[in-house]
Amino acid sequence: QKFLCSNCNNILKKALQTLCGHRYCSACLTWIVRNNKNAICQKCKEEDPNTLGEESLLAEERAFGDAAINKEISELRVHCVTLGCSWSGIMKDFEEHQSLCEYALIPCHTGCGHVVMRRKLADHLENGCANNVTVCQQCQCSLASSECQNSLQLVLIISPAFFFFFQQSHSTSSSNKDGCCFSEVGCAFRGSKEKIQEHENSAVGAHMLLLLQHMRQLQGTLCSKGFSPRPELNLKSAGKSICHLQIPAGLQLSRDPEMDCFPGSSSVPEDESVLQQLVREKVISELENKLHVFENIVAVLNKEVESSNLEILAFRRQSELDQNIIRGLELKIAELHRCLTQKDAGLSSLHKSLLFSEQASYDGIFLWKITEVARKLQDSVTGRTVSLYSPAFYTAKYGYKVCLRVYLNGDGTGKGTHMSLFFVVMKGDYDALLPWPFRHKVTFMLLDQNNREHIIDAFRPDLTSASFQRPVNDMNVASGCPMFLPLAKLQSPKHAYVREDTLFLKCIIETN
Repeated sequence: QKFLCSNCNNILKKALQTLCGHRYCSACLTWIVRNNKNAICQKCKEEDPNTLGEESLLAEERAFGDAAINKEISELRVHCVTLGCSWSGIMKDFEEHQSLCEYALIPCHTGCGHVVMRRKLADHLENGCANNVTVCQQCQCSLASSECQNSLQLVLIISPAFFFFFQQSHSTSSSNKDGCCFSEVGCAFRGSKEKIQEHENSAVGAHMLLLLQHMRQLQGTLCSKGFSPRPELNLKSAGKSICHLQIPAGLQLSRDPEMDCFPGSSSVPEDESVLQQLVREKVISELENKLHVFENIVAVLNKEVESSNLEILAFRRQSELDQNIIRGLELKIAELHRCLTQKDAGLSSLHKSLLFSEQASYDGIFLWKITEVARKLQDSVTGRTVSLYSPAFYTAKYGYKVCLRVYLNGDGTGKGTHMSLFFVVMKGDYDALLPWPFRHKVTFMLLDQNNREHIIDAFRPDLTSASFQRPVNDMNVASGCPMFLPLAKLQSPKHAYVREDTLFLKCIIETN
């Protein structure tokens, strides 16, 4: 399995390994990336669709050549599977063998539509290929192999008389330097030696027609004198064989150099019409052969189109399945996200409850530690954070819920000169069971960290004040000491109210 492509399941060619660890042929990976946006490794989908990650995305720049596997593949022992071939060797020599295998089926390069073994191609071109063009050894014309055989048959038919005549006429015309060697059968062309040579090469068809007419006249003469012609001298078949010859410039009988072979208008119109008819039949036959070849090509293309349509349909079905998987994964991710959000909210609530449990007091005595005093005092001066609230505490396990509020830079009458400290009654869980208004004495203390001179201030609640009635909102309006301590004394080096940027405030509520 490690030698097979994850896409085509054939032996890897120029193997590339992706980040997910699977291997592809270089051409397969290029085709997948070009034809699929955000392509995903098919093997990863098959192994576990629920664990697809970023490493499963396919891209040419995210893959690297696997030299080790390429070397192993090149040294694999293989054999040719073509029927009749016994070749065996290593993989790196197999491609060269494929281009030379004598038993491999290959299409004929002439476009005739046949598929033959490589070892039989020469025989096919010589005997069976309709499109194979060769040069006739007798007339030097370009002919198909079948046409060349027809021309040879024609030559064999007419050679006993024609070539005797040609030799005689050529020997007699050697003294006549300006006449065609076929003048004895009616050719009227005259000219220099070079022009005569060019004329003889270009007017083969017309000369053959003149020879045919002459043979008909001879046959008529012989018949009239009681001689029976030889069976093989069938002049009608010879005339048809002439039309099968691919002779240049001589078969259209238009006004061209070949017409110089016929003196004036004394040509035989009947023979011309017969020859034209034969030429038309030949053209029609060639067109029918070409049409047959094109029909075969169209049939092959139709099969390929049908196969491509089936592949496209399969890809579409696979795409729909992939889309369904993606939608399912998206729903799972959304559900997991909601669960994580709920768990985060629960953890945050538990964290707050834990902090409150650690800092809460239930006996009416609360000690508040304030750190970073210098920074918080500066924030109070600039107005960034004017006041600070302490954590809530209780006068008893099921008593009043209260807290402290401090203005480090003062509030009201003490703003800018004193530190202000206030008492706040908060909305509690057991307010319905408690007597109102709040009436317990409250004592504030700023502790001297040298334990010499604590700052102490106390007050009894004003029972008519809204600050001490049962809370309607989360907390009532703060009430206390706006001029609790002068700022100069707070920052004086003679006292240790602030040490290591930390101060301690204490609140005592008398519950007796």
